[in-house]
Amino acid sequence: MVLTAGLGSRLRPLSLVRAKPAVPVAGTPLVGRILRWLAAAGVRDAVLNLHHRPETITAAVGDGSAFGVHVRYSWEQPVLGSAGGPARALPLLASPRFWLINGDTMTDVDLAAMARQHVASGAKVTMALVPNPDPAHYGGVSLSPEGAVTGFTPRGPENRGWHFIGVQAVDAEVFASLDPTVPADSVNGRYRDMLARTPGAIRGVVREASFHDIGTAADYLETSLSFARREGNAGALVGASCAIAADARLEDCVLWDRVTIGHGAALSRCVVADDAHVPAGAVFADRVIVPLADRVPGPGEAVDGQLLVAPIDAHRRKDHS
Repeated sequence: MVLTAGLGSRLRPLSLVRAKPAVPVAGTPLVGRILRWLAAAGVRDAVLNLHHRPETITAAVGDGSAFGVHVRYSWEQPVLGSAGGPARALPLLASPRFWLINGDTMTDVDLAAMARQHVASGAKVTMALVPNPDPAHYGGVSLSPEGAVTGFTPRGPENRGWHFIGVQAVDAEVFASLDPTVPADSVNGRYRDMLARTPGAIRGVVREASFHDIGTAADYLETSLSFARREGNAGALVGASCAIAADARLEDCVLWDRVTIGHGAALSRCVVADDAHVPAGAVFADRVIVPLADRVPGPGEAVDGQLLVAPIDAHRRKDHS
């Protein structure tokens, strides 16, 4: 199961246009990259949960065949959270064990090795962990010497916990007792109860693995530029049916689909969402740009003609946990 129902609040205003898992990362939807990685590891069936801007995810993924998996969808209203979502999807998953994957991060952790360790340990949940890249901003996971999870630590200078990278092997029974219509959280709800009642039921495996977080617009831009450079495809940073004036200047920008850039416009380190029309002569740097349409500006967002504009680092590391 890939968790794709979230609101993407830290990605605003981009998440007003597309759900976070549907954003293009160097030409491929984020969730498509996750599914392709799962397929390469032998996964053949996946369930995606849907709530916010669901049509953008279904349009990007379809039945999953383009990414090597068969995809079904679990619809949520209201959004049910990281434990409530799996509880609702259990009939579709129809398996005693499954992978639970965050839909806003990418990694290359070894799933086969994790699966072997999960089964051998008898754990109900096995979490993939890496050394914490930023303990002041990412919460942590505490482990016993034997690898049992003993607690979850808040971000801050005293945080010594390992960093959870959004990949878990889980037994279905963990979620079976939850009401599938009631929102519930895993780490801050169900898992804390399990630690209190059944020590050792949750384990962590520390791996050498890459980790890319698409939490904020700044994270998204850096990840997109990095993947385009790595894959030698700078053209993937410009989406379908875009019109860019010959004298417009773009530096380290990502354009989604059907974007128009007018004569003499200059953009640096900007992300421009679907259907945005940047007028002639406009100058933007370090900005997220989406069509205004009937959208209401949120904190830190401003109206500029027919565009809704925000600093690209407006939510940087603010709400990581």
